[in-house]
Amino acid sequence: MSRPPLQALLGFIAAARTGNLTRAAESMHLTVSALSHQIRGIEERLDRRLFVRGARGVKLTEHGQALYDRVAPHLDAIEQALQPRMRRRDDALAITLMPSFASSWLVPRLPGFLAAHPQLEISLQSNVGVVDFARDMEIDAGIRFGPGKWPGLEAVHLFDDWMTPTASPALIERLGQPTLSNLRDFPLLGAPGGRWSEWFARFGGSPPDRFVAIFDDSENLHRAAAEGMGIVLGRMTLARPLIEAGRLVELFDERLKTEFAHFLVYPSRSRDHRGLALFRDWLQEEAARYEASDAMTGKRSRAPRKPARTGSGRRTRAVR
Repeated sequence: MSRPPLQALLGFIAAARTGNLTRAAESMHLTVSALSHQIRGIEERLDRRLFVRGARGVKLTEHGQALYDRVAPHLDAIEQALQPRMRRRDDALAITLMPSFASSWLVPRLPGFLAAHPQLEISLQSNVGVVDFARDMEIDAGIRFGPGKWPGLEAVHLFDDWMTPTASPALIERLGQPTLSNLRDFPLLGAPGGRWSEWFARFGGSPPDRFVAIFDDSENLHRAAAEGMGIVLGRMTLARPLIEAGRLVELFDERLKTEFAHFLVYPSRSRDHRGLALFRDWLQEEAARYEASDAMTGKRSRAPRKPARTGSGRRTRAVR
C-alpha cells in the first residue's frame, strides 16, 4: 500500500477542527471540491466513513475521531518543529481568559493598568476551552478558574470566590423575601455540578424537587437571574457587577466558598517576559484588594433588610 498523501491528512485535520469544509478549504487554499476529493480518498483507503455531513457543517464519526486522535498530535509536532523560534516581544502581551471573567472582573480594572504602562500592547483572547501553550506559541499566559494544578504550567493564586443566593429586585417584589427554611419554595436556577445541595446542607432547608431552568454557562445563568427568571446561587465574581448595578440582590448574609479559585497560569517560556511580570504584579495587587473587600468575605456585614412589599403594601409569598 502506498503512503498516504500528507496534504490529504492536513485537509482532514483542518476539516475536523473547523467543522466546515468551506473554511477548511480556504485555510488550505483549495476548492471545496478538491478538499472533499482528498477526504474521500482517505475514506476509501480506510474503508471507513470519517465525517457525517449536515446542513451546518461536518462532524467526525467514531472512526474519524479515532484517526484524528492518532494523527493530529504528530502533524502538530511537525508544524511546531518547523516554526522559527522567535522571541516574543516584551511590550506585547497575549492573555487567554474566560469571557465571563473578562467582562465582570478584568476589563473594568484594565484601564488603570494600561494607563500605568502605556508602552504595553495587550491582547485579550476569550476562550472557554483548554489552551495548549506548547502549540499556541502566541499566547503568553491565561487566567483560569480551577483547582490550581495544571501539568507543566506555573500557577499564581489570585483569589478564592464565594457563592450566595441572589435574585432580581423584581422577583423579590413579586414573590416576597425568602428565608433559609422556605427558599426551596421559590423558583431556583440550577447548573451542571451546581452546589445547591451543599448550600442547603450547610445553612438549612432542603433542595427543591426540580429547578425552573438549568444553564451550562455561568454568565447566562446570572443574566437569567437578573431578568427575574429565578434565584441563582450566584458566584460573587460574576454577580457583583449586577448587584452594584441594582439588577441582583443578595438574599442572605451567609456565603459558601467555591471549590475552585482564580489563577494566573503560564508556561516556563513566559517566565522572563517583562510585560507579563508587570501584569502579574498588578494583577496580584488588584486581586488582594478585591479579596479583602466585602465581596470576598465569608459573611457580609450590612444593615437589616426591609421586607419586599407589593404595591398594596402586603408581602407576598411564593407558591410551592
